[in-house]
Amino acid sequence: MQLKDPRSRQVLELNYYPAGTKYYEPFKNGSELDHLAFWERDVDRRYEELLENGAAKAIEPFSEGSYRLAFVKDPDGIWLELIGKDRARRAAP
Repeated sequence: MQLKDPRSRQVLELNYYPAGTKYYEPFKNGSELDHLAFWERDVDRRYEELLENGAAKAIEPFSEGSYRLAFVKDPDGIWLELIGKDRARRAAP
């Protein structure tokens, strides 16, 4: 379920992962904070900045369809997703 703020581009996505599903983690019981996502113009640059400022390396930048994604962990272990348009794929003929 997604909750969208009509006055901004902010979106809150609510997920629940029941037992037996791919993302279920028994110690979380499917009901705790999973991750925070941030739209970035340059995913690779922001990924490097976050690592330089203390974020833990998690999943290096990669392309998926027309998007560029990466993941880091903040000091509390919360996953931070970086997502943006894949500039390399946009530039291709």
